[in-house]
Amino acid sequence: MALRQSDNRSDAYAKLKLLRERIRGVGTAVVAFSSGVDSTFLLRVAHEELGDHVVAATIRSHTFPKRELDEATAFCRAEGVRHEVIDVCELDIPGFAENPPDRCYLCKKELFGRLLSFAKDNGLATVLEGSNMDDDGDYRPGRRAIRELGILSPLHDVGLTKAEIRMLSRELGLPTSDKPSFACLASRFPYGERITAAGLERVERAEQWLMDLDLGRDGARPSRGLTQLRVRSHGDMARIEVLPEAIPSLAARAAEIAAAFKGFGFSYVTLDLQGYRTGSMNEALNGKHR
Repeated sequence: MALRQSDNRSDAYAKLKLLRERIRGVGTAVVAFSSGVDSTFLLRVAHEELGDHVVAATIRSHTFPKRELDEATAFCRAEGVRHEVIDVCELDIPGFAENPPDRCYLCKKELFGRLLSFAKDNGLATVLEGSNMDDDGDYRPGRRAIRELGILSPLHDVGLTKAEIRMLSRELGLPTSDKPSFACLASRFPYGERITAAGLERVERAEQWLMDLDLGRDGARPSRGLTQLRVRSHGDMARIEVLPEAIPSLAARAAEIAAAFKGFGFSYVTLDLQGYRTGSMNEALNGKHR
């Protein structure tokens, strides 16, 4: 049973203590590691509690940007954690490329099934993944697959929120404490629009270009807000989401951005005036699949 949500520091510490106890109780484990805020925090705590009896496993695929894989590899090397990279082509999963509303369920069922097989083959007791309490607030069919497979979600189970995980990550000195949220590249396509390797690559190139864009003066680095972004793909149109404070800076560079995106293969480029928000592609579901 999950503990109640709270921003109180003492509650966060109590949840961390319970998390450590639960992880020790599994004995050996594979951590599904994406290099994001949640999985990095989970891996650090698991490594502290289980030592060499924990393995980090990262799925390498069309939907996972190279920069994230590089960060996962670098973190495990620095921490001394055994890191395994498992190659999966989601486009080969029946139904995935058609991008139905339950696409995430189809994908997670396959990917976590692979991780369970890896755990079994390596004599590891279970698989841990990094969902937290905030993940209950959006349409996430992948959570159903995780439950069906018996994957453990210890951060969620002890009631940790994203804010608490970020706070505890800072105290643990983790480099991801302020890292922007990330979702797989398949989430950039509206349901029903076919997902292709070329389309995924186009989105990845466009997002990386924006992350590298220098919006400062005299060689200053880009504003931190620009790292929290999405390039949503609607056929030949790119819809850019950034934090509201970054919208004026991007609008001032409209011609440059449009030219770059057309070079990536988009015919039209738009800037979403609502700004970045998680799960914006779910807005069209109108509660039908929740």
